[in-house]
Amino acid sequence: MKLQVEALETGYGKAQVLFGVDLEVAEGELVALLGANGAGKTTLLHTLSGLLRPWRGRALWDGQDLSGLSPAQRARLGIGHVPEGRQLFPLMTVEENLRLGAAFLAPGRDGEGFARVYALFPRLAERRRQLAGTLSGGEQQMLAIGRALMGFPKILLVDEPSLGLAPRLAEEVLLALKRVAEEGVGVLLVEQNAALSLEVASRAYVMEHGRLVLQGPAHALLEDPSIREAYLSL
Repeated sequence: MKLQVEALETGYGKAQVLFGVDLEVAEGELVALLGANGAGKTTLLHTLSGLLRPWRGRALWDGQDLSGLSPAQRARLGIGHVPEGRQLFPLMTVEENLRLGAAFLAPGRDGEGFARVYALFPRLAERRRQLAGTLSGGEQQMLAIGRALMGFPKILLVDEPSLGLAPRLAEEVLLALKRVAEEGVGVLLVEQNAALSLEVASRAYVMEHGRLVLQGPAHALLEDPSIREAYLSL
């Protein structure tokens, strides 16, 4: 199964943000989407998850055109979204937040989801009765990812998971996403931490002013001095 984006364009009001974006992500592949603030990365994820309608172009999931499908319908198809800022329910426990991610599952399958998430993030198991608002920043990001995984997505759209985290925790979170991809889930990772993203990704795209200006194997982009200086601020 594969997510394919073809000549996608959209924006807000009369302001166009995306210009002819083409990309793809297959199951089991971690693809990084890099670029400065305002490049259009979050807008792309919102369009793919159904929060924003495209003006032109389309997105396909396993060959099915996603145009006109709501976020809930896309979630049922296996498209999970981890938004920037986590957007947890701070007065609900870890377990209650996770259970919300299993809303579309058949009755009784949430136990399988809990086992999967707790194996990936053991700290969440230790804190399952704790209020989400009392967790550390790193733990909250783990919870946001875990909530999305509770729905057994085929592809995960992840927006700035290392934002505000100490380097050690940022690395831990991105390595967890790499393990998710190794288990067969496609991951489209939006990140400003270019170096860390390219270390865990198989491929990467670079976005600038709403256009994809570069793409290739992650290791090649990371090792090319001219690309590092021109696009990645490394």
